[in-house]
Amino acid sequence: MRKQQKGFSLIELLIVVAIILIIAAIAIPNLLRSRMAANEASAVGSLRTIDTAEMTFTTTYPDVGYANLASLGGAATTCATATGATSTTACLIDDVLANTAVKSGYNFTTTAGGGAPAVTYTSLALPSVVGQSGQRAFCSDQSGVIRYNATGTACSNADNPL
Repeated sequence: MRKQQKGFSLIELLIVVAIILIIAAIAIPNLLRSRMAANEASAVGSLRTIDTAEMTFTTTYPDVGYANLASLGGAATTCATATGATSTTACLIDDVLANTAVKSGYNFTTTAGGGAPAVTYTSLALPSVVGQSGQRAFCSDQSGVIRYNATGTACSNADNPL
């Protein structure tokens, strides 16, 4: 009488591993593209938040005009008090965006210009690593129009609007 075989043969296990690798090869690039798209959507949302904060800031502090990124934020302990908001810590955007200027794989900068009071500003969102954290660069100014540049390395008001 023959002994009954239990378990899987080496060939069967190799076939299963090969199928899993094929599925992973198809799924991982889609996952990376989805993550980049989510990072880009987050960057656009953050630029919209900065635009709104700039408009609120220039209305609240007309003698200052527009502000840089750090002035739009403020520490949670400062913003929680009744007298916490000032022209140097306006408590209009979250602390992560205001102080670290890095959010969802994008680096943010905001510069105010045009004298005192500042009558212009420019906001820029660049991917931390082009092709990994995001593909496009985004920018905005006092017009409130968000623009993008497909190279991901720079953006200006001459680029295409979203």
